[in-house]
Amino acid sequence: MNYQILKNIVDAELQRFQIISEEDWNHKATPEKWSKKEIIGHLCDSAFTNIRRFVVTQYKENENIVYDQNRWVNAQNYQNVPVSELINLWKALNYQIVHVVENIPDEALQRTCDTTKTELQRFTLEFIIKDYVDHLHHHLKAI
Repeated sequence: MNYQILKNIVDAELQRFQIISEEDWNHKATPEKWSKKEIIGHLCDSAFTNIRRFVVTQYKENENIVYDQNRWVNAQNYQNVPVSELINLWKALNYQIVHVVENIPDEALQRTCDTTKTELQRFTLEFIIKDYVDHLHHHLKAI
């Protein structure tokens, strides 16, 4: 996988984010639904968690690394964080992911990590990296 693609996605989205109004960033369709700010906050949480997976799996196989996305978003109160701070954090975390994954030795890509909350289910580091990019695309469509 060409990890430069991830940096290109981030750079393109940063341009798009500039045209989204503060009102649009803050809008919640319903109290239970995430605003665009909360979605970008969730993507920061995902980046934090996946950086840990990408690093730990290189030296410790089958570690269980999970997070409760709704609790993380609520605990960090992203709705009340300035959007510029969230965007800068999201950018920095994703640039760090690019740096981390570019430096993973090929032989480590087949090591596994358990990313599930209940039943043990192991995924290769290579799969988790690809899944991270797919997850990113999924949520960026909602922004």
